[in-house]
Amino acid sequence: MATQQIRKNQKEKTVAEQAKPPVAESIVVRLAGDSGDGMQVVGDRFADTCAMTGNDICTFPDFPSEIRAPAGSLPGVSGFQIHFGSKDVLTLGDFVDCLVVMNPAALKVNIHDLKKGGLLIVNSNSFEKANLQKAAYETNPLDDKQLYKKYDVVKINVIDIIKEALADSPLKTVEKVRCKNFFMLGLLYNIYSKSLEITEKWIRTKWKNRPEVAQANTTAMRRGFSYAQETGLTAKGAIVQRFSKGDGVYRKVNGNEAVALGLVAASENSWRDLFLGSYPITPASPILELLSKYKNFYVKTVQAEDEIAAVGAALGASYAGSLGVTTTSGPGLALKTETIGLAVMAELPLVIVNVQRGGPSTGLPTKTEQADLLQSMFGRNGEAPVPVLAASSARDCFDATIESCRIALKFRTPVILLTDSYIANGSETWRVPSPKEIPDISVEPIRHGEEYIPYKRDPETLARRLAIPGRPGFEHRIGGLEKAEDGSVSYDPLNHEKMVNLRAQKVENISKFIPKVEVYGDKKGDILVIGWGSTFGPIRTAVQNVRQNGHKIGHVQLRYIHPLQPGLKEAMDNFKTILVPEGNLGQLAFILRAKFLREVVTQSKVQGRNFIVSEIENKINEILNIS
Repeated sequence: MATQQIRKNQKEKTVAEQAKPPVAESIVVRLAGDSGDGMQVVGDRFADTCAMTGNDICTFPDFPSEIRAPAGSLPGVSGFQIHFGSKDVLTLGDFVDCLVVMNPAALKVNIHDLKKGGLLIVNSNSFEKANLQKAAYETNPLDDKQLYKKYDVVKINVIDIIKEALADSPLKTVEKVRCKNFFMLGLLYNIYSKSLEITEKWIRTKWKNRPEVAQANTTAMRRGFSYAQETGLTAKGAIVQRFSKGDGVYRKVNGNEAVALGLVAASENSWRDLFLGSYPITPASPILELLSKYKNFYVKTVQAEDEIAAVGAALGASYAGSLGVTTTSGPGLALKTETIGLAVMAELPLVIVNVQRGGPSTGLPTKTEQADLLQSMFGRNGEAPVPVLAASSARDCFDATIESCRIALKFRTPVILLTDSYIANGSETWRVPSPKEIPDISVEPIRHGEEYIPYKRDPETLARRLAIPGRPGFEHRIGGLEKAEDGSVSYDPLNHEKMVNLRAQKVENISKFIPKVEVYGDKKGDILVIGWGSTFGPIRTAVQNVRQNGHKIGHVQLRYIHPLQPGLKEAMDNFKTILVPEGNLGQLAFILRAKFLREVVTQSKVQGRNFIVSEIENKINEILNIS
C-alpha cells in the first residue's frame, strides 16, 4: 500500500510539473478589438501589473485616427501591445507570442504579426456574418484549417460566458457585455502567472461611485482567470521572472508623462516658474493635461485659441522671467515658425516640444514618424539657427527635457525637443531619480545696481544677459527688428552681419558644453549604425545580435542633432560604412553627408510604425554580404 501511494504521488507530481508553464525570458502580448472594446484600458492594466511585479516592460497603444470609427470596420481596430521580460526590454518585440482578438477586423489587421505557433485567443461570438462582411472576409477564417496548422488557436464564446457569470448583476445586458475586456484580462493573468490583486484595487478606485460596475468587471476578470485554469490554458503560457534593476523607486511612465515631469523638475531646479502655452494636438495634448495638475509647483498652463497664440504666450512668459514652454506636433510647429524666429532674434529661452506624427498635413495623426527633423533645423526665415535635441525612449524624455531647458536658459535661445508618437504613448519602467541627481540649471541673475546692456555677451558662451523688464535700471527693448548691443534698433549692414554671426556661433558653442559622443559596441570596424529618437531600441538590439556573431559593429544614438555632439566625425572615421535607420526618407543622413562629406547608407521607414529589430539586422547583414 505504501509503495502504491508513493507511485501515485510521483505520478501526480509528474502531471503537475507537465502542466506548469515554462519559464520565458520575455513575452509579447497584443490585445486588439474595436475602439470601444476597452483594449487600451486592459492593456494598460496588464502592463501595470507586469511592471509592479518586477518585469521590465515596453508598451504601445495603437488606436485609430477617427474618434469613433465604424464598429467592426478595419479602420476602427484598436490595439495595445506589451513586451515584458526578466531582462532589459528595449523594444516592443518583432512578433507577438499571444494575440487576443475581439472581432474579425482585429484578426485581419493583426494576424500577420503573430509568430508561427503563437497563441491566438479569439472571441468567437463576434464572428457572425455582419462582422465578417465589415472585415472583408468572404468566409469565416475560423473555419480555415490552415489557421490551426499555423497557430495555437483558442476559441472562446466570451459573451455567453460573461452573461452567465453576471446573471445576478443589476446591470443592463449591454453593460454586462462591455465587461468582456476584463474577462480576457483575467485569462491573460492566469496564462502568464500574474495576480489579480493590483487590478482589483484599481477597479474599486476607478468605479467607486458605481459599485455595481466595479463588481461586474471584477467578476468578469475572475471568471476569465478561472476559465483559463479549468480549460488548461495555463499550460500554454509562460512564467517571466522578476528583473533585478537595482535599488530605487520605479514606476511605469510614458514619454508624455516623462516630459511633463521633466518640465516640473527643470522649473524647480532653475528657480523659475513654469509657463506652458499650448493648443491641443495629437499626440502632444496629454502634456498640457498633465501639467495642469501641478499648480502646487507654481506651474501655469494656458490652453490658447490656436498654435500661434500658444507660442506667443510662452515667449511672453519667458520675457517676464518664467521658463517658457510650448508643446505641439508637426502641423503646429509650422504655425509657430514666426514666433520661434522672434525668439531667435530676441535671444530668449524657449522650449518647444514637438511630438512628431505621420505627415504631411494631417497625415497619420495617431501614428509615428520622424519626419520633422529638417523642419526643426531649417524651418524659419533668415539665418535662425536653433538647437535641436531628440529623446530616445519614454524614460529618456525626462532627462532630455531637463537638458533642453538647461541649454535654453544657459544660451538664451529657443530649443526644439523632438519626441514622437511611439515614444509619447509607449510606456517603460523608469527609476525615479532622487532630487540630488537632478542637475541645477539655474543661471546667474542680474544684480541690482549692475549696468545692464541687453546684448552684451558672455565671452565663453556668447549668450546675452537676461533681466526682467520694467525693474529700475533694467528697462530695455527687444523685438523682431535687428538690434545693436544696447538694444536700440539698427539698420547698419555691418551690425546685422555681426549679430547674425554671433547668434550662429552662440549655438555652435553649445558643443563645448555637451558630452562627447559615445560608441556602443566596437569602437572600430565594419559598420557604425547612427540613430536618433525612437530608433534606439531596435538599433541597439540589432547591433547586439549581430555582434554576437563576431562582426565589428558600433552604435551611436544622437541626443544632440544641432549642434552635433563632439567626437562624431572621429567615430565615423573608424568605420568602413555608416548606416542611418530613421523614420523618414533620410533626413539625418542628409545632414551627416553635408556636414562630413561622407557617404551614408540610408534605411527609411515611413509606415506609421517604428522599426522592428529584424529589419535593421537584415540591413546590416545585407551590407556585410551575409545571406
